[in-house]
Amino acid sequence: MEQGSSPPEHRVLVVIPTYNETENIRPLAEGLLGLDAFVDVLVVDDNSPDGTGDVGDAIAAENPRFQILHRTQNRGYAPSSKEGLRWGLERGYEIICTMDADLSHDPEALPSMLAKLETGADLVIGSRYVDGGGLRVDWGPVRQAVSKVGSSYARLMIGTPVHDCTSGYRAYRTSMLSRVDFADLRSDGYAFLIELLAAFAREGAKVEENPIIYIDRQRGASKISKRIIFEALLETTGLGIRRAFSR
Repeated sequence: MEQGSSPPEHRVLVVIPTYNETENIRPLAEGLLGLDAFVDVLVVDDNSPDGTGDVGDAIAAENPRFQILHRTQNRGYAPSSKEGLRWGLERGYEIICTMDADLSHDPEALPSMLAKLETGADLVIGSRYVDGGGLRVDWGPVRQAVSKVGSSYARLMIGTPVHDCTSGYRAYRTSMLSRVDFADLRSDGYAFLIELLAAFAREGAKVEENPIIYIDRQRGASKISKRIIFEALLETTGLGIRRAFSR
């Protein structure tokens, strides 16, 4: 727990979509479950062939605050995220968080994000692109440019002051999340994050950013592909066009 922060008033669910993260899932689960007794963890695994699901089952058998869902159909980041968010909503969690499974998101940043929810935010984004945030990565200039320019383009298209629109490290207040119709979110990949942020913006949600240091994946392979980047570009452009016509 970070100095100056305190546990939230409500129980928290952290949703983690996974595919081939067998080396990372146990240290991530231990980091989250070690924060305090108020955090539960849900892994949503897309039938990983590397045995991620088996590791998840073993952790679930050891700790009742850890659950795993095994998915075999309609795989992808967006469908997995939707299923995990619905699971949390159906079970009455008042705060649901999301994070990546590759250890790029530090669990120690979570208490400060939750503290912002407790003081009135509807959504808190772990941000790489605000003061105090940053990247500790071995990316080439093209990858870094895609990340920064992608967030700037999304900010313009959906009309939000958020600097890091593509961060998957988030904390949602479910009273606002429950207003979103997931059926209206059409992406399969990481564009889902931009769509969901746009939905919150349309609802007039209070969105805050919390600085994080994003750490590059050390083990396993990245899931980012040209197809995912292209889908994000198309979907973000579509959001901008629909927003312009809705005026």
